[in-house]
Amino acid sequence: MTMYYLNSSPLKHLKFLKNVHFCLRKNSSFLINDKKYSFLKELGLNEENVGVYDGNWDANGNITTSYCPANGLPIATVRNGNIEDFNRCVSNALEAWMIWSDIPAPKRGEIVRQIGCAFRQKLEPLGKLVSLEMGKIVGEGIGEVQEYIDICDYAVGLSRMFNGSVFPSERPNHVMLEQWNPLGLVGIISAFNFPVAVYGWNSAISMVCGNVVIWKGAPTTSLTSVATTKIVASVLEKNNIPGAVLSLCTGDVDIGVSMVKDKRVNLVSFTGSSSVGHQVGVEVQKRFGRVLLELGGNNAIIVTPDANLEMVSQSVVFACCGTAGQRCTTTRRLILHKSIYNTVLVNLVKAYSNVLKRLGDPLDITTLYGPMHSLTAVKNFKQTISEAIEAGGQIEFGGKVLDRTGYFVEPTIISGLKYDSPVVCRETFAPIVYVLKYDNLEEAIAWNNNVDQGLSSSIFTNDVGTVFKWIGHKGSDCGIVNVNIPTNGAEIGGAFGGEKHTGGGRESGSDSWKQYMRRSTITINHGSGLTLAQGIKFE
Repeated sequence: MTMYYLNSSPLKHLKFLKNVHFCLRKNSSFLINDKKYSFLKELGLNEENVGVYDGNWDANGNITTSYCPANGLPIATVRNGNIEDFNRCVSNALEAWMIWSDIPAPKRGEIVRQIGCAFRQKLEPLGKLVSLEMGKIVGEGIGEVQEYIDICDYAVGLSRMFNGSVFPSERPNHVMLEQWNPLGLVGIISAFNFPVAVYGWNSAISMVCGNVVIWKGAPTTSLTSVATTKIVASVLEKNNIPGAVLSLCTGDVDIGVSMVKDKRVNLVSFTGSSSVGHQVGVEVQKRFGRVLLELGGNNAIIVTPDANLEMVSQSVVFACCGTAGQRCTTTRRLILHKSIYNTVLVNLVKAYSNVLKRLGDPLDITTLYGPMHSLTAVKNFKQTISEAIEAGGQIEFGGKVLDRTGYFVEPTIISGLKYDSPVVCRETFAPIVYVLKYDNLEEAIAWNNNVDQGLSSSIFTNDVGTVFKWIGHKGSDCGIVNVNIPTNGAEIGGAFGGEKHTGGGRESGSDSWKQYMRRSTITINHGSGLTLAQGIKFE
């Protein structure tokens, strides 16, 4: 099933780089041995790390090398799991569930509280690792770890608030109840762009619900997966909780396929592209398992004539350039009213010029814009730029791969394309935004809804009527609908996810906990007679 190629390391397919990396490894020129990156050893990482944990650290698969996208150099290696390791993790997790699910929910919440505290102690070094291995600027890396901490706090409160229901029965001396129980084993397949937070959303809520977890992170951020699990494992071990409650099995295609097909895994939470997620959903449905899909987004910001244009400029820059365009909530289409089109475009080009001046090492606190994550991402950027130009697009800013060490590209603004151009309607995971000019609000909303994905959307306006039209049934068809804020930067308190090809999943806050549990409708006859519903007599 080659559908999992997007989760595999593109570097291993480039023979000439293999030779370079072999030489570097032979000379032990790993960044982990550089004093500049001493925070790696604070996280318990070594030159070679074990990528499987189920109460014990033991892996028997191949070795992969993790690279820094800012300079292309190797950081350290991870010994992955093989199919036998995966099956062992699943078996041990199911045994651990017998213990974990019997612990009262508030007590499970106490363990999650301690996990949040453990991440507080490692906030800065783990955030720096995310920055080093993924490529996002250090402020965003630390912010991502903070999301895990925040969702732990949220889950602690939730552990005392799972609510069932009591319904009136039409039958005398009967009562109807609704109860929620844990599913069992939850499998998490997370993506490279949020190698900590997505796991945190899923694992913290799963834990307080009474589930156990097996996690496969992206191969290109395996060090982050290992470091994150080491922090979690320290809390479990201190409390004599079986480590398999939160198992880790790093690996490539075979591990992902095994998790998707294994009917012992009650729920598969997958974060990735819409094309891969579609196939994951089909495979899980074949075995009647549950699936939680958080997939692509082709997100738009609409700007109306009455909008605060200064606020627009500030918001759009972060929305388009944050994480070098590698968020599922990145703004990829900017839909501007014709009366303010030129003004916004001029302001945006000026702002992009300032962003480019602060391009560099993501670990430098003055850097605002970092690298793409991989060579594959750079290739996709180049192909998309070529396709846009061929379709009649005009480069207003950027459009080039930078001639420097690392995987750096210019943030890019493209005008002159129609709202329904194939390249505009397709999500490219890169810092490219298409600027479109509209005549009226109905047209702008239709364009927002015209793409397959339905994750995040935003409108900038000061008109109350426009706001309520936008958030109503004839407004945005996305799962996230914003007003006067950008498409990215969601808080953990609300349910995160989208509609259509985004998969329909919901993670994090609100009532997302229900996806990790099964619902039972219960009827109890506490009387001495038997009464059938709907007045049926069977005598």
